[in-house]
Amino acid sequence: MRALLLSAGFGTRLKPITNDTPKCLVEINNKPLLDYWLDSLFEQGIERVLINTHYLSEKVSDHISKSKWREYIDITNEEQLLGTGGTIAKNCDYFLEESFLVAHADNLTRFSLKQFQNAHLSRSDNINITMMTFLTTSPDSCGIVTTNDEGIVMELHEKVKYDAGNIANGAIYILDKIALSKIVSINRTPLDLSTEILPLFLGRINTFFNADYLRDIGNAEALEIAQSDAIKFDLTKIN
Repeated sequence: MRALLLSAGFGTRLKPITNDTPKCLVEINNKPLLDYWLDSLFEQGIERVLINTHYLSEKVSDHISKSKWREYIDITNEEQLLGTGGTIAKNCDYFLEESFLVAHADNLTRFSLKQFQNAHLSRSDNINITMMTFLTTSPDSCGIVTTNDEGIVMELHEKVKYDAGNIANGAIYILDKIALSKIVSINRTPLDLSTEILPLFLGRINTFFNADYLRDIGNAEALEIAQSDAIKFDLTKIN
């Protein structure tokens, strides 16, 4: 399986740290977020990783050039941000052979890739996307999902103030060829996966609950919590 690590964002909510450091290279316990991802994915069997860049792209490229995984990493730079869906569409040939993983590199997480893949492989024929979910204590800052008894996503609630539950979209997915074809067919950028593509697949999105660890490093408070969590939960340990 191949993977796309989305790493092009500005990290606006983490300023001033991100004034001169790409968000994906912000360190958690002296280790860049991107390296947590690369170690986890490659040590669990991912074959190749595509990383998109934009903001401070030269720093990301330089970091990757020194990575022990560099020969298995490809980079696509975006002069203008394409959105998550736009990045997938632009690089569709990279993922034509089989289902592929998509993740935001600014999440700190630990999960079993094998279990995630098995959840996708065991899906029914009408399911095209498997979404990782997690339990959140801040539902108004997350995308909340409502599922049926089989764990299929029926409703999406994006950062709403009303009570929609506390099971959140982890922004980590496995997509099949049908989902890829749909994204490509829209032929528009910027194109956002969470707000524009996922609603088209309601009833066709399976879920995989991450009971281990997942945190969006979206602001300084989350970063501070993650610093202690990395030690407390030994997040360098791969499942």
